[in-house]
This record gives sequence, C-alpha cells and structure tokens, in this order.
Amino acid sequence: MPTVEVIGPERQTLVEPGSALVPRVANNDPDCIDLWLHGRPALTASAYRADVASFRRSAPLPLRQVALADLQRWAESLDGTSPATQRRKLAAVKSLLTFGHRIGYLPFDVGRPLRLPKVKDTLSERILDEAEVQRMIALEPNPRNHVLLRVLYSCGLRISEVSGLKWRDAKGTRKGGQLTVFGKGGKTRFVIVPMKLWKQVAALRGEAGPDDPIFRSRENGPLYRSQIHHIVKAAAARAGVSPKASAHWLRHAHASHALDHGAPVHVVQQSLGHGSLATTTRYTHVRPDDGSSNYLPE
Repeated sequence: MPTVEVIGPERQTLVEPGSALVPRVANNDPDCIDLWLHGRPALTASAYRADVASFRRSAPLPLRQVALADLQRWAESLDGTSPATQRRKLAAVKSLLTFGHRIGYLPFDVGRPLRLPKVKDTLSERILDEAEVQRMIALEPNPRNHVLLRVLYSCGLRISEVSGLKWRDAKGTRKGGQLTVFGKGGKTRFVIVPMKLWKQVAALRGEAGPDDPIFRSRENGPLYRSQIHHIVKAAAARAGVSPKASAHWLRHAHASHALDHGAPVHVVQQSLGHGSLATTTRYTHVRPDDGSSNYLPE
C-alpha cells in the first residue's frame, strides 16, 4: 500500500492512507523532553530539566497519564518557595505539556488551565543609580576588570555574551567601535562602543588573534560566567553597593539610565536584544523619584 507524506510540526511523517496519524517525533517521555529542550541555551535547558524532574518526583507517572489534579497538588507543594520560583517551575512544566500536545505525543494539554502565581515586579530594586555604577567602575584596580565592568554597563551585555566575545567580534569605526554579539535565543546583534571605551577595549588585545577571547583568564581562555560574577560582586563590595548586585544589574542600569537621558525606546531595545518592546518599556516605569504628583501645583 502506498504511503502519504505528511508535514508534521517538527518533522515529516509517513502514514498509510486511512490510518490514524501518529507523528514519529517522540517515542517516549525522554524523547519528548529532549525535543522540547532542543536548541535552548545550556543553562536554560539544565534549569528546565531540573524543574521537570521536580514535578515527576511529585507525580511519578508517564506524561500521558498526568492529570490537572497532579499539577495542582505539585503547585501546592511549592508554597514554601518564592512566588518567582513557583512561577518559573510551573511555567516550565506547562510549556513541556503544551509542546507534547502540539507535536501529537500527548492527547491533551492538561496544563493549560493551571494558573500561574502572580509575582511582584521588583525591577526597581535591582537598578543601581548612576553614582553607584560609576563608583564600582572607578574603584576597580585591575585594568582588565575595569574595562569588563564598563562593557557590561555601557553596552548592556549579558554575562554570557561578554564571556563569549572574541576579537573577531570587535571592529573599529569612525566613532569608536562595534561588537557583534551572539545573544539569547541565538540572535545576533551589533552593539556600538563609544570611542573612549573602545580605546580601552583595544588596549587589551596585545598579540591576541581573531579567535582569542577579548576578556581572557589567567589560563588564556575566556573568563567563565562564574569568574565574571565574582568580579562584579567584588566591585560591588568595594564600592559599598548592595551585595545582591550582579552583572545583570548593570544591564538593568544601562537600560534605565539610557532612557532617563532620552534614548529612544526602540534604540535601547535593539542594543539590549530584547525580543519585545514591552520588555524595554518596563524600564520607563521604574523611576522611584518620579510620579504624576511632581507635575501638580503644590
């Protein structure tokens, strides 16, 4: 009997005419999970896999037998964790179940009705003021680390993006320099580097080749995320800044300060690599020293 080629959501499948369509995209739960995680950044995939494992310890069933009640019981068991952690864990499992249903592996999307907890927006608590950022940079005694802090702040890069920078990603321009950044979601963007900072970046190169890292460790490899994290934490302690400060706080500060100084929202969105303009406009709402009352007569 001849077969008919059908284009499925993930890959082509072959079925006989008149037979039920059974996509050959996942033969079991591990296959489904691997397909769901395919192409995600390593750290994201690791976190999502841990969240799914946590759920499956709570409900040791095949995914096809999971019911909404199982998800709700697991959600109740997470009450001792922060709302943000609860939301992340539940969202990860909901995403897996939706994916499994979309590719035809699961008969129903049982996670769809599950409500995610509301999370307080604490973005304003994670934005350093300009004086704090400048103090962190000014008090850094190590030349490489000084430039690293400036790049994190002035260019608004993620810690993984800084770690992955190579000299082939950097080029000079008439007004300074430009970095080609391979960012979140596999997206490439181009980030402008002001002239003064570009000269400091270029001074780090020495005899380095195009495939050498811009920010090199003592072992001549790239600085790991953990090393960059330690450098930022040390700079924060030296400057008397919140011990919770991180590289991502410098990215938040970049967005907020740029908008405060009149940068167009779409320019900030492009520079930071935000997938949605809504993500960038959040920073227009986190000015604790501004409000409509300031515009009313006393």
